[in-house]
Amino acid sequence: MLTENNQDSSPKKPRWGKIVHVKSSLEPKPDQFAFFIGRWQPLHQGHKALFDRALQSGKNVCIAIRDIEPDEKNPYSAEIVKQNISLFYDQQIIDGRVKVIIIPDICTVEFGRGVGYDIIEHIPPMEIGEISATKIREQMKFKK
Repeated sequence: MLTENNQDSSPKKPRWGKIVHVKSSLEPKPDQFAFFIGRWQPLHQGHKALFDRALQSGKNVCIAIRDIEPDEKNPYSAEIVKQNISLFYDQQIIDGRVKVIIIPDICTVEFGRGVGYDIIEHIPPMEIGEISATKIREQMKFKK
């Protein structure tokens, strides 16, 4: 089932836009994980807000790092990215709430019906959506 809704109208939190949700045919289990795939080059406030949103809703989080060849747009190896994320989420990893893994570089995420998990697209509020890893990397060059 595909649903769309708006979330988080709390004045203290940034307002996240609509969520596109393909609902699973199965009920979630408490030991399952929300799965996030990305390059995380580098981990920034937008990424953290997305992960923290899932953690605060009671979900465990699995952060999957695409194993890509480092280049100008992706200056860090997957192993370095994993180390950085693991340092930041150290306590949540110890608590079993976060897992950080490296996966092969992928071109699509595909699924069949009745896959047993939800598929959710979070559309961030403007102040989070405007965070640019490209700009962050450019700023980091000047600090070296």
